[in-house]
Amino acid sequence: MSAPTVAPYGTWSSPIGAEMLASSAVGLSEPSLRDGVGYWLESRPTEGGRSVLMAGDPFSSPREITPAGFDVRTTVHEYGGGAYVVDRGAVFFSNFADQRLHRQGPGGTPVPITPETDGSERFADGGVTPDGRWWIGVRERHPSSRIADVVNELVAVPTDGSTEPRTIAGGRDFYAAPRVSPDRSKLSFLAWDLPSMPWDGCELFVAALSADAELGEPSLLAGRDSAESIWQPEWGPQGDLVFAGDRGGWWNLERIDPSGERAVLCPAEAEFGYPAWTLGARSFGFLGDGRIACAYDRGGFTRFAVLDPVSGELMDLDLPYDAWFRDEPALATEGSAILLVAASATLPNQVVWLDFATRDAEVLSVSLRAPVDTSLFSIPRSIEFPTEGDLTAHALFYEPHNPDFAAPVGEQPPLIVVAHGGPTGNTTPAFDLVQQFWTSRGFAVVDVNYGGSTGYGRAYRERLNGNWGVVDLHDCVNAARWLADRGEVDGERLIIRGGSAGGYTTICALTWTDVFAAGTSYFGIADLEMLAEGDTHKFEARYEHTLVGPWPGAADTYRARSPIHSVEQLSTPMLVLQGEDDKVVPPSQAELIVEALRTKGVPHAYLLFPGEGHGFRKAETLIAARQAELSFYGQILGFRPAGDVPELDIVGP
Repeated sequence: MSAPTVAPYGTWSSPIGAEMLASSAVGLSEPSLRDGVGYWLESRPTEGGRSVLMAGDPFSSPREITPAGFDVRTTVHEYGGGAYVVDRGAVFFSNFADQRLHRQGPGGTPVPITPETDGSERFADGGVTPDGRWWIGVRERHPSSRIADVVNELVAVPTDGSTEPRTIAGGRDFYAAPRVSPDRSKLSFLAWDLPSMPWDGCELFVAALSADAELGEPSLLAGRDSAESIWQPEWGPQGDLVFAGDRGGWWNLERIDPSGERAVLCPAEAEFGYPAWTLGARSFGFLGDGRIACAYDRGGFTRFAVLDPVSGELMDLDLPYDAWFRDEPALATEGSAILLVAASATLPNQVVWLDFATRDAEVLSVSLRAPVDTSLFSIPRSIEFPTEGDLTAHALFYEPHNPDFAAPVGEQPPLIVVAHGGPTGNTTPAFDLVQQFWTSRGFAVVDVNYGGSTGYGRAYRERLNGNWGVVDLHDCVNAARWLADRGEVDGERLIIRGGSAGGYTTICALTWTDVFAAGTSYFGIADLEMLAEGDTHKFEARYEHTLVGPWPGAADTYRARSPIHSVEQLSTPMLVLQGEDDKVVPPSQAELIVEALRTKGVPHAYLLFPGEGHGFRKAETLIAARQAELSFYGQILGFRPAGDVPELDIVGP
């Protein structure tokens, strides 16, 4: 083996290029099992981000179910989820272009079963009743452009499309997880109201369900006064309801039996539940023998296990996976089969079929479709570091790594600090080609689970309440300083990047601190007042009331926490990336900060991508965004990136 080439950090060449990020990685999500067949969604950047339903099992190659011209994706809550369900070989799915619910028979062409609209009626998180007559799920109606007019409700849709959807539950701001009991006589569901988000508090109800999908008077089972968060209620084989509740400070699995008695199945300082950013996500399911296949987070890693609900015994499974990709729980069960979408630091996201009876595992699909030499991988290590208030925060640290290169003696690498979105969410150690894109070029990366992140209990999650723009900012800054003080990174070459709420943290850091040399905001927030006044979508319409304070009572705090009102302090170069069709953080937010950068003469660049929403999906966008970032950092830090990277046009001195 030849000696590695000596070259400055950031200039190393890597086979992990922007094109590979866009063309060789597909999204895998929403697994389900039905009649011995596994199903999952595959999101394809090379097809404009189209989501295709796939089917497979250990004995046959995966096959496409969705025909050309259809995209299995719902925009309920804008974030979607719960876009399809399979029943007796037929698929019921939301089509992205028109948001109508479609039925596709085995080998047939999809046929809409809901009325034609301009996309103002959206459907998600549904299931088909055991007799096959009804699809029961969530409908979101947008009769106007006003957030106040958006209506969320539970509806029953005849599976043959013979009549229009009929509302069976309404009056609450949000509904989720409608599930029919095994004896077909009851429906359970979740409901909550603004300003709560589902991870702040929601309520679990059950109501009688008739054969004609009429709903009786609902009874409250858990979450009284929305004082706790309920995750994924599911009916057990004995007519009991199992869910993850956090009334004890952690999302632990609990059971309510038919008599109404409630009990924790396995008390632990671990999270068996997750923030419900999308609908229909599952992290546990019943096996044929009554045991529960489940996942739980502890110490920043995910473990997969089987729980005996009678004895409380939790048996960890011997699997090479320890993470959900981007905190997206995805698990399904049927009989002895477990279908999950999971990853590890060295294994890209995979659809895995596990037969619990035989312990045989089969990989049905892999997100990364191009071979990558594993010697290039930087393996993250979990770190804890001190932060404000004599507290400890968490992060994952990736060292720069490329066996073909070495840095000059004495040089320390530049560091990219990543602020995740949400802000209620977390980062995981799942293999992410984006992180390897940077580390294989000589950057260090620290992915911060700042106070407010999930996976560490409710108290840690609530650190951010009233302190958005403070706790997240301090934790990102302190992660960078801690690594610089230890001599692991160059304290003069610190970068911060983030999307959505992470973009807000990024803009805050570049405005109110002089710690960073540059930063990139992906669809970040510059003005919290605009957000509070309704410049967002219904799902998060009052999220900031918890994170900042009641509006308009706390207007002074909103103004003080809005970087746009402190532009006199803004002097750090910034790259701003934005989707033109973003309904969550609209382009008006990006344009505010870009105008401030232009007026002050701060070096910056702004890329607005047509046809993109909140999160980029198209291959050409992913390529352009990553190349722009690399060129931007090179120009600001004074090095030339390796390879054919187009030079970004930076405005300003």
